[in-house]
Amino acid sequence: MAVTVTASVLLLIGMCGMLGTVGWILSRGNKNRMTRLFIVCQLSIVLWLVSQLLILFSVNNTQLSISYLIGNFGICLFSPFWLMFSAEYSEASVKFRKAAKFFPVISAVMYAVIVTNPLHRLYYKEFDINGITYGIMFYIFQLLFYILILFGISLMFIRHSKGSTVSAQSMFLALAAAVPLLINILSVCGVINSEIELTPLFFAFSVIMVLIAICRYGLLNINQIAIQDTFDNIGTAAAVFDTEGNITYINKAMKRLVSADFTDISDFYAALGQLSGAEFEKDKSSVEFSVGNEQYSLKKSRICNEMGTEIAGIVLISNITEYYELAQAEKKLSIEHERNRIAQEIHDSAGHTFTMISSLAKITEAELKNGNTADISQYIAEIDGLSRSGITQLRCSINNLRDDEFMTSVVRAVKTVTDAVRSIEVDVCVQGTEDTRYAFCIRQVYDSVKETVTNAMRYSGAERIDIIMKFLDDRLELYIFDNGRGCDNIIENNGLTGIRRRIEEIGGTVKFSSVNGEGFTTMMKIPVEKG
Repeated sequence: MAVTVTASVLLLIGMCGMLGTVGWILSRGNKNRMTRLFIVCQLSIVLWLVSQLLILFSVNNTQLSISYLIGNFGICLFSPFWLMFSAEYSEASVKFRKAAKFFPVISAVMYAVIVTNPLHRLYYKEFDINGITYGIMFYIFQLLFYILILFGISLMFIRHSKGSTVSAQSMFLALAAAVPLLINILSVCGVINSEIELTPLFFAFSVIMVLIAICRYGLLNINQIAIQDTFDNIGTAAAVFDTEGNITYINKAMKRLVSADFTDISDFYAALGQLSGAEFEKDKSSVEFSVGNEQYSLKKSRICNEMGTEIAGIVLISNITEYYELAQAEKKLSIEHERNRIAQEIHDSAGHTFTMISSLAKITEAELKNGNTADISQYIAEIDGLSRSGITQLRCSINNLRDDEFMTSVVRAVKTVTDAVRSIEVDVCVQGTEDTRYAFCIRQVYDSVKETVTNAMRYSGAERIDIIMKFLDDRLELYIFDNGRGCDNIIENNGLTGIRRRIEEIGGTVKFSSVNGEGFTTMMKIPVEKG
């Protein structure tokens, strides 16, 4: 009686340990295939332990038979699923893992032989409350299951060994299966005689080694709890909702931001609207809003399964106050930079022009005093040309600061330059349709056209400038022709160098061409994303 009580206590302890391990893994582990296979192995041992407990209290053949059927079901499950788990854990080849799925068929055949044993007596020669004698099929299946377990252990050692060193994780897992296997072999061979089957009990004690592998070496991923913990502690507010619009999860940051109670997405947007004083449309995937002095960005995303079907949605709200303030500061710096640029341009260009006008005026005054009027009209014409050129440059420099007035399209930016020209006839031809794809190059085109037109007015002696803009599907082409004096040898001074640099910085190309007496041509090609 004392032996029975002791054995029962040990079996119950083993069962509690196995079930506790399973519960711990389910609560913290990642529900992947490897985890599921490991849990099946653990539960099969629990069935084996339950059968041993029932065997202790069986008083007739029927009770004994039911007890053994329960235990054999656990035995049939363990070996093939242990090999499948080992293959998954060891990252065996895809072909082998697919082939391993058929090993449970062996278990099904074995269990069928056990259930039908009274018809053929191949598994148990004798089965009685007073004694059991095993048949040939028992030993065949035992040998087969030993092979499966040993093969699984070998996979672990092969996969997780480096040279002659085996990883500690694999060592603990292998021992968790090898020790009970050794006890089972010794029991079947009669080396160990016990009133109860020791094999499942040793499997239960091997839980200690499994727990070491899990806790110390991270056998099973705990992504789920790690992800939840991360979401709960990040500064970004997050809310998850299902396809019906019901809120399924909100993190701590969202609770702090929107303290009102809400159960679905409509209530959520209503609470957010009341908090910010703005209206939110459910269909919008991105929107910015403010709460007090804080600026926020809301982004809504769809979550789809492998088939592409929407299964959930997530709303993320980030505090962008810092970035908003940086953007404002950057804008101020940009304005200051533009002011400095204008001052530099006035100093370099307009200042030089006004100096030349002053010099010509003094020469004209001196000629008049001397009574020499032959060259007066030429001097007046030069003064007129310089003044007009200076006014044009001054207008371009000042207008460059007023981005909100003309920096909305390429065409408008170009016409801002040409409309300021009075001394030369300028014709602008637009081919194709401009859209938002060309917005990135407005500034570069504006500066380049301004420089080209200014050069034509100052140096070419042109009477006419023609500008052609072609908005093509994959690029913008810009051609500027003047009918000035031209040249045979083009020297790229600061102006032409600046045009080339600006256009090449945005991936474009520039070509200058001229023939003496036939004017000057500038060609720019800027690639854009295809529509």
